[in-house]
Amino acid sequence: MQQGPQSPLAAARFVLAIYRRRLLTLRGRLAGEPMVRFESAEGRRNPYPVHESFRTRGPLVPTYAGFLATADYHLCHELVRSRRFGVRDPETNVVHGDIYVDGDVMDRSMLGQNPPEHTRLRRLAAPGFSPKLMRTYETSIEKRVGALIDRVATRDRFDLVHDVAAPLPIGVITDLLGLEDADVAVFEKYGEVMASALDGVTSFGHARRLAVASARLEKVFDRLFDLRRREPRDDLVTSLVAAHDEDRLSSRELVAMCQVLLVAGFETTVNLISNAVLALQRTPGAWQRLMDDPDLARLAVEETLRFDPPVQRTIRVALEDTELAGRPIPRGTWVVVLIGGANRDPGVFARPHEFVLDRYADPETPDHLAFSGGAHYCLGAPLARLEATIALRQLAERLPRLRLAGPPTMRRSVSVRGPASLTAVLG
Repeated sequence: MQQGPQSPLAAARFVLAIYRRRLLTLRGRLAGEPMVRFESAEGRRNPYPVHESFRTRGPLVPTYAGFLATADYHLCHELVRSRRFGVRDPETNVVHGDIYVDGDVMDRSMLGQNPPEHTRLRRLAAPGFSPKLMRTYETSIEKRVGALIDRVATRDRFDLVHDVAAPLPIGVITDLLGLEDADVAVFEKYGEVMASALDGVTSFGHARRLAVASARLEKVFDRLFDLRRREPRDDLVTSLVAAHDEDRLSSRELVAMCQVLLVAGFETTVNLISNAVLALQRTPGAWQRLMDDPDLARLAVEETLRFDPPVQRTIRVALEDTELAGRPIPRGTWVVVLIGGANRDPGVFARPHEFVLDRYADPETPDHLAFSGGAHYCLGAPLARLEATIALRQLAERLPRLRLAGPPTMRRSVSVRGPASLTAVLG
């Protein structure tokens, strides 16, 4: 797979894109644009006041980058589901508002395609995440969580992210893809770097880190593809390799597909588990309720997805001349979907800024948008829910004295939200 600019012209475009982004960010900062505030230390610590500032400015707000943005639940709901909007501009071929500058992995994957190409790619990956398979994973996930808790149960303190929340989904998805004996720490780093692409390529160093991570993952998968050709199994990678060999999937699409399935398969879940523990510990009485009734873990996961979703925003482009909130939207207009803000829309959710453990016990509660919607609804959502539910249940059952020691160290990313480190003590 190609990495970075492949010609002098591409290199020049790449350099110009980096400096254009910096200039736009500077202008936005000087103008007091709310979008820039997401990138501040305070915005990373607590982005929700920034989401609210968009809401107070109206349903559709212009941004310094020339996009529109909305934190309105109903508009966000429409944007992620409407066939009038996509993730790739068919006129310019720009993906995700030019967030991915020469980002081959995202560009070639499902994340960067509109139907019908997206439909073709998703159908090839979907069998690995069927409801039938989800049921078979439950026992192995329970054993994996139990083993992780065994390792920390005798310690005075541990890092919830690196010792539990990350190893669980990394182990699950690498097993699913057939990457046996995967180094958790290495894949955790790959995931963090690859997920940072959602914020855009911010510097030449950032671009290099992305290229290195992508190239190393490509080598890992190339070895796996060769192995599955020699020793096929009844698994997802074998079926994807067969699709490639039958010319239903290009070489670059095959690598991009597996890289995205790997990273997306654990990045969301790592942050979902960590954010859930944060919310439960910070909300008076919530952890005690979960200890008293561990079956509340499923509802805790669902409320975390609304209250503090791992993915805070996405973006869509108008595929035709249309309108939103009574406003004309010309074809090619990009709109930032502020998921974190939409999930706390006071016109939709009662007590939107409170973590209400059993909120989703009421079947009339509106759906959150944490997993997007429509054609791009998260393929791994059932697996993420299952892993997080089992993790929370066992943490409450086996580590009832768990407490957090000090504030978390938050990730530097904006689009993907969660702690980089979260110290827990037992006592």
